[in-house]
Amino acid sequence: MIPDDQVQEVRERADIVEIVGEVVRLKKAGREYKANCPFHEEKTPSFWVNPDKGVYHCFGCGAAGDAIEFVRRRLDLDFVDAVKHVAGRSGVQIREVRSRDELEEDPLRPFHEANAFAQKWFRDNLEDPVVGRSGREYLAGRGIDGDTAERFGLGYAPDAWREFKEAAAVHALDETILLKLGLLATSERRPGETYDGFRNRITFPIWSLRGEIMGFGGRLLGESGPGRPKYKNSSESPVYHKGGTLYNLRGARRAIRATEEVIVVEGYMDVVSLGAGGFDNVVAPLGTAFTEAQADLVQRLARRAFLLFDSDRSGLEATFKAADVLLAAGVQPLVVTLPDGEDPDTLLRKQGPDRLREFLDGAVDVLDRKIQILEERDWFSTLDRKRDAVDRLIPTLRAAQDPATRDMYVARVAEKTGVTRRTLEEEMARLDSPRAAPVRTERPAPRTAAPPRRTFGAEYALLRVLARDRSRRTRLLEMALERVGPQDFKDASDRAIFQAFVDDPELDVPPPGMDPVAAERLARLLEEPPDDASLAHGEREFTAAVARLEDDRLAREMDELQRRIEASEDGAEKLELIKEKERLRQERRAQGVVGGGDYARRLARGFPGLD
Repeated sequence: MIPDDQVQEVRERADIVEIVGEVVRLKKAGREYKANCPFHEEKTPSFWVNPDKGVYHCFGCGAAGDAIEFVRRRLDLDFVDAVKHVAGRSGVQIREVRSRDELEEDPLRPFHEANAFAQKWFRDNLEDPVVGRSGREYLAGRGIDGDTAERFGLGYAPDAWREFKEAAAVHALDETILLKLGLLATSERRPGETYDGFRNRITFPIWSLRGEIMGFGGRLLGESGPGRPKYKNSSESPVYHKGGTLYNLRGARRAIRATEEVIVVEGYMDVVSLGAGGFDNVVAPLGTAFTEAQADLVQRLARRAFLLFDSDRSGLEATFKAADVLLAAGVQPLVVTLPDGEDPDTLLRKQGPDRLREFLDGAVDVLDRKIQILEERDWFSTLDRKRDAVDRLIPTLRAAQDPATRDMYVARVAEKTGVTRRTLEEEMARLDSPRAAPVRTERPAPRTAAPPRRTFGAEYALLRVLARDRSRRTRLLEMALERVGPQDFKDASDRAIFQAFVDDPELDVPPPGMDPVAAERLARLLEEPPDDASLAHGEREFTAAVARLEDDRLAREMDELQRRIEASEDGAEKLELIKEKERLRQERRAQGVVGGGDYARRLARGFPGLD
């Protein structure tokens, strides 16, 4: 049983808007939120959520209750399991009393306690008059005062090798836990010896939505170099998956929810600088490309996302990749264009918040921004360049999930390029096909001819790289076999081809006895001449393909678990299945793999319109 006082604490701390918002899209209506009821079919919203009282009520079917009741009914859990679920989301440590002397402890508690200790230690260092002087001077030079540093929990890791390690030892913190969290690192020169993971860095705590510290980012003070990256992030751990959260989401979520708008920047300092300048709805990815899981988090809170990345080429490429992922999640991405050489932090410090707001007000839809860039580079001047321009715009058309948005996008591209709507729609459908490569009956084109149009199936992409890049084939196979195997190929012929490469990495013709369909397909792959560009980008394409196959496998396993959850009538078994499904979901988030049509964008080599 769970003590009544803890149940009440869970009720008081639960964010019912956040919990319900994971299931339905809530729309703000005064001080409350409304949506279509998740418990019965309806076309007109009659389901209301009151965040002040922490309750929901449907005027159509009569469903009502608090966050615990919503989770109990939605997941078909008993009361105790529903309380545990909501407690985990709300940062309440539950101790279920089984007997007078037996308590159930959270297995992740040691990780959270270690991170909490590290946060206090980093903060104390920053505020220390002597130890934290260089950290405070750096922040002051970036326009960050003490109040802002406290608001974001900024700290300082001294330029020392073992001070944190020794402080943690005094408090008997488990060194194994500290290593898993990245707070300690292992010496390569002296095996078995450990030292501080963060040294001479400003630290940025990364909070979960429940209010627990999952990990840290660290900004180096001084020059970066080999072995001393400018930014350092905590290791992936049982409590931290960088592809599954956003920096400052907890601090920004109320402002995002109130305006239904979010500003997405590239890094920690951009978030903190904009926060100091009065922008409260700012988040950042955590050192990875923007993921589908992060887009889902945004979608629950916002309708529009302002992408405020650096103005250089890499910043623009990251902008367009993030925009397509957000589009696929149902969020409208708006691109903010800064002057050349500027980033959000420098522009804010030089010209102030009002000037930055002008650039935000001038943000344009991602498709319009792509068209602007193509126009500036004269991509619509000839038929050949128009055809290439279409290729650069198609990924954004395909990413748009809202039918009205997609219809307007198609009309805009058709008008700009002269390509008919029907042709654009056929091209989009072709690329969505899992195996879109046409069967070739003629002889291969000579090396001087234009290469065939690229296909975006993961299995095909992986096999194509293996066939082309013979010099690195053995290493590529070793990389792949760490994560996937022949059984992960759904197509029987592709499975046979992959197995053939595993059996003989030096393969240059189909092996004797191979199935005729697979043999013909392999022969076509092997005879396709490699080009310099495909070899240069092959490993990245190969890695993305392996990640997608792994993600597909995890998705199938989750679907099977969901089937078993729905079929189970045993409460304990159902809870274990839910936990296993959640573990797989976290694993998918940790991989940072996007699904469906987003995979084509992962294989895209940046935004070619910038060439």
